[in-house]
Amino acid sequence: MLDTTFDALPTDGALRRHAMERSGEGQAGSGRADSGRAGAVGFRPLYRQVYDTLLKRLADAVWQPGQILPSEGQLAAELGVSQGTVRKALDALTADSLLVRRQGRGTFVADHDDKQSVFRFLKLRPDGDGTGMPTSRVTGIAEAAASADERGRLDLVRSARVVRIERVRAVDAKLCVVETISVPAGLFPGIAQIELPNTLYSLYATRYGITIATANERLKAVAIGPREAELLQVAAGTPALEIDRVAIDLEERPVEWRLSTCLTQDIHYLSVLR
Repeated sequence: MLDTTFDALPTDGALRRHAMERSGEGQAGSGRADSGRAGAVGFRPLYRQVYDTLLKRLADAVWQPGQILPSEGQLAAELGVSQGTVRKALDALTADSLLVRRQGRGTFVADHDDKQSVFRFLKLRPDGDGTGMPTSRVTGIAEAAASADERGRLDLVRSARVVRIERVRAVDAKLCVVETISVPAGLFPGIAQIELPNTLYSLYATRYGITIATANERLKAVAIGPREAELLQVAAGTPALEIDRVAIDLEERPVEWRLSTCLTQDIHYLSVLR
């Protein structure tokens, strides 16, 4: 669960002063750098408390994808901390791709339709000079009882139901991916009855208030099965890359299991290591 203890700081003067004293803030708005006692047992830097508070607001959909945030000065005054502390928290959220800084315009909640956000989770790139932008077409969608694998991946109870989505994807108009996507039916009511957009993570955020924060992926070489071969118009047994992904939301819940079978004749998987 998220640590929301900092939410009380703006209304509890004594606690706020104590937190600022520990962090070296001095008076709110003073702009002094956070020095703190970073080595103290259990100590959390003040900017991380601000980070957690803003993260909870994103999780609670206080700010919608694409929406501009209040200014650093406004947030600093509201939370009773310095503007520098707010800036540091915003920088951390931006580094986590949850916010987007736009020069001269402000800080916005990341929208998964933005190119930057799309490629945060889509690691498939064309071998040539194409843009790599994906398109998709749904080939099947239905609600059903969760399988043992789905219950394990999504941490569901035995009686849980899921919505399964099958779709094909093209990169630069070249058909190359079959995806089987499972989501908990209880978290996404009615999703089987609506027209799905190309970028599902944007739909999750705007319609259901569920923002994907991280994803765990496992890669494996496989031979394409009959169903995937039919959809990708290749022979069964063709070598392919399988990407097994579990997407985690801001509340640290597994909310989507996606199994992608990818032809790699014209694309590759790009991972940037830092």
